[in-house]
Amino acid sequence: MLVKAFGSAVFGIDATTITIEVDVTAGIKFMLVGLPDSAVKESQQRIESALRLNGYKWPKYKIIINMAPADIRKEGSAYDLPLAAGVLAASKQINADVLSKYVLMGELSLDGTLQPIKGALPIAINARKEGFEGFILPKQNVREAAVVDRLKVYGAENIREVIDFLNGESTLEQTIIDTRAEFYAQVNHNQLDFADVKGQENVKRALEIAAAGGHNIILVGPPGAGKTMLAKRIPGILPPFTLKEALETTKIHSVSGNMDKETSLMTQRPFRSPHHTISDVALVGGGNYPQPGEISLAHNGVLFLDELPEFKRTVLEVMRQPLEDRTITISRAKFSVEYPASFMLVASMNPCPCGYYNHPSKDCVCGPGVVQKYLNKISGPLLDRIDIHLEVVPVPFKKLSELNSSENSATVRERVLNARKIQEERFADHKGIYANAQMTSKLIKKHVVLDETSNELIRNAMERIGLSARAYDRILKVSRTIADLEGEEDVLPHHLSEAIHYRSLDRESWGA
Repeated sequence: MLVKAFGSAVFGIDATTITIEVDVTAGIKFMLVGLPDSAVKESQQRIESALRLNGYKWPKYKIIINMAPADIRKEGSAYDLPLAAGVLAASKQINADVLSKYVLMGELSLDGTLQPIKGALPIAINARKEGFEGFILPKQNVREAAVVDRLKVYGAENIREVIDFLNGESTLEQTIIDTRAEFYAQVNHNQLDFADVKGQENVKRALEIAAAGGHNIILVGPPGAGKTMLAKRIPGILPPFTLKEALETTKIHSVSGNMDKETSLMTQRPFRSPHHTISDVALVGGGNYPQPGEISLAHNGVLFLDELPEFKRTVLEVMRQPLEDRTITISRAKFSVEYPASFMLVASMNPCPCGYYNHPSKDCVCGPGVVQKYLNKISGPLLDRIDIHLEVVPVPFKKLSELNSSENSATVRERVLNARKIQEERFADHKGIYANAQMTSKLIKKHVVLDETSNELIRNAMERIGLSARAYDRILKVSRTIADLEGEEDVLPHHLSEAIHYRSLDRESWGA
């Protein structure tokens, strides 16, 4: 008897329906075809044990299973449940008629317990798109999949529950989530606040500008100056997630298996802080079975690289293209996958190996040329792609001991939101552009018109500092954001002057 069950394969952040065709005839062989990997091939032993311990029999016949389309490689152990259902239906142990209504996914333990899977959200989205009535999956992933409306989502703890449900002998509880209510209840909840940071008003100002325009920023200062503390509070001043952004970001984290069983939809912008020993593949994504890297997990949020010069140069260089294109394509001989990577890069570093170059009270013990050599670990093209360079100085005791609280994140975010609204109206006709940092050269010419004084100011800066053409564009973008924060229609000389001030790491002006 030939029956069909349905599962799903995830490529990038999208899913494709996999049809599992099972034919049971006279004989004794077991054949599994359709480009399964080792984990899928090993499913026979898991399924056979799970069925036996739950009172069902592995058919003593010839079993042929085809996973179609046969030219797509099937990876992982999540196909155990649909394979088991297909075998039982083909051997007339369960009702085959209802299998066409559901997508089934789940890894089986030897006792039949269902283990969590990756990619539940994109699978659920594809199931609704393909017109399936429901999606049956492990209970640990059920809230994640239930985000998708107009699809019945059922969570099960073991294979017996699934079999009884398919036979109509019992029911599974449908999980229903009011996605919008849960999302809007949590979207403005931030634990870290700018009010916790004493002093550093100039740094907070620069971070506000960076958040308002989506600009990349690097903080340079001695140990203990507060660089990491400030960086961790940036998500709290970024605009809250839109529902679309939250869904897109959740899909990426779902594919990577980072969602916990209590989470349905991400409500806070991600803050990713990989260690400096990270490999280039772990940062940008890839592997034998491509997975999202840290830059994709930081999509719509912040990627924080602490102690930037300590990262391997090859790791830093692979970020150059994603910083420009805001996507990363992982190519293999037979296929390629694309992951979104629209993140805000925040980096920090000590000014020199000893950490005390330009320190107000401690002497730097580094030899001649060492400071410049330390900075040279970061390539010029990468530094050019960082819009704002800022020195962070230690906070004096007087500031630390003050009882007066600083401006909180909510107040700063309000100004950031006002600036972003101006940018949304400005770029309403330009798909994929929502912040000044994403402006093309054509848009810069249109929206950053300099008067004679401003032109002379930037010309002098270019000649004195030795800025590149890319750095010139970055200065204009930052100056546009500063003007937006002040509600000015035109970029004025003092906006441009402040933006030029944020290029302190350009080669000829640092470590000389």
